[in-house]
Amino acid sequence: MTIQLNEKALTHARGLLRRGELVADERDDWSEHAPSADEENAFIEKHGIAEYAQWHLGEDTSKTEGTKGRYSFPYGDFRKLHRCAVISGESRAGQYDHASIENALKELLGGIDRKESADK
Repeated sequence: MTIQLNEKALTHARGLLRRGELVADERDDWSEHAPSADEENAFIEKHGIAEYAQWHLGEDTSKTEGTKGRYSFPYGDFRKLHRCAVISGESRAGQYDHASIENALKELLGGIDRKESADK
């Protein structure tokens, strides 16, 4: 397994953060907010696998290109950046020693929290 940081996805996530297109939810909310397999398939059918990839910070280069299994560490629901997804992903990335992904998620979480405290 060779999971690397998907730089295009990080750029996309930073754009969502900059524009305030985010949900400042709690860690445990991701189980409810994460897209279902059917929602993922519908998104791919409508937008293509390249757009799907932009919602995932991890890319396993040992997996076949053009498949959902190649992408991991989702950070949103295909509409907004979710704090709960970022927290969940950061924990998993740290657990499995994916330092570049963990650091990217820490950066996003810090940005979300700063934005939320500035908006209060």
